[in-house]
Amino acid sequence: MDIKVKQEVPASLEPYIQQGSIVSFAPGRINLLGEHTDYNNGFVMPASIDKRMYFVLNPRTDNEIHLHSLDMNQEFSIEVENLAKTNEKTWANYILGVIDGFINRGYNVNGFDAVFTGNIPIGAGVSSSAALECAVAVAVNKYTKAGLDNNELALVAQKAEHKYAGVKCGIMDQFASIFGKGDTLIKLDCRTLQYEYKPLKLEGASLLLFDSDVKHSLASSEYNVRRQQCEEGVAMVKKYVPLVDSLRDISLEMLDNYVYPNDKTVYNRCRYVVEENQRVQQVAAFLEAGNLKAVGQKMFETHEGLRSLYEVSCEELDFLVTAVRDNEDVLGARLMGGGFGGCTINLVKNEAVNDVISKVSESYYKQYKKELKVYPVSIGNGATVIKNG
Repeated sequence: MDIKVKQEVPASLEPYIQQGSIVSFAPGRINLLGEHTDYNNGFVMPASIDKRMYFVLNPRTDNEIHLHSLDMNQEFSIEVENLAKTNEKTWANYILGVIDGFINRGYNVNGFDAVFTGNIPIGAGVSSSAALECAVAVAVNKYTKAGLDNNELALVAQKAEHKYAGVKCGIMDQFASIFGKGDTLIKLDCRTLQYEYKPLKLEGASLLLFDSDVKHSLASSEYNVRRQQCEEGVAMVKKYVPLVDSLRDISLEMLDNYVYPNDKTVYNRCRYVVEENQRVQQVAAFLEAGNLKAVGQKMFETHEGLRSLYEVSCEELDFLVTAVRDNEDVLGARLMGGGFGGCTINLVKNEAVNDVISKVSESYYKQYKKELKVYPVSIGNGATVIKNG
């Protein structure tokens, strides 16, 4: 194995790497702002992080696909021509869905053995599933010589989540995992997929994830409900403003006039999304000006919207945000990801990191008898193949 691969790949994968192996990685992501706006054709501001999924693909001469999850110590096998969603080992669906995406685009996928592992915390809202999909996508792209560009790879991975995992996610997670760059945020227009890189100058501050250790069992079903409610709001407005296609096109005034009189719950969902799109635009300007305090204030505002309007928070997440809200060393905090559990993302002054962790951990344990898991994150590079054959 060459020196570069040794540096990049966890030691547990080294025995599986041989002549002809394709080795890839893809990162998880954070999202500074722009939550639940992606599937509403809105704006988001994610970044890829220094925690990754790694995937090793070894070609076979037949049509069998053998998958091995090191972390779960589980295996799954299937023949290419019988490719279908499985209820037996649901983790395999993230991989099978990507393979299906290549087949549906007309590419021939031969059999292979694959093994994967990662250091992304599962269920923490940092998109371990998207990272796995994207690691598979860049590897299979090389294996099939399909030559798909990064946009297409992100879309293949997103479709896998829709079709095989059953979550109608927006494009943000997969896009961030593919397009990420070190020390950089991506301001992404989810309607056009146009994007800008925004340097993240954290001078004097750090990003910390506080893991509530609540698994978001409601997230998948409620996620789809929220998506439907947003679509209902758009339909209400569209009756009066035919050119409207998504919440991206809708103003608060339109919501007040055409949605609020009909359905207060749908109104709240839509209002959160419209206001969140506005916050992303504001934060982009604050970042350019280096105003982290203003960025942090918008993070707090986003959490309040997710809590009271979009209603995807939970008691533990609210506790973690409340615990830091009045701490002058914490610039901003909010729940991150789909909600109903997972992590809060916190912007904390460097000199206070240990003190903040200590205080929040103590109060969280006192309240819930749970040890608080803390993940410091830095911004890393996006998905890539680090060994090709």
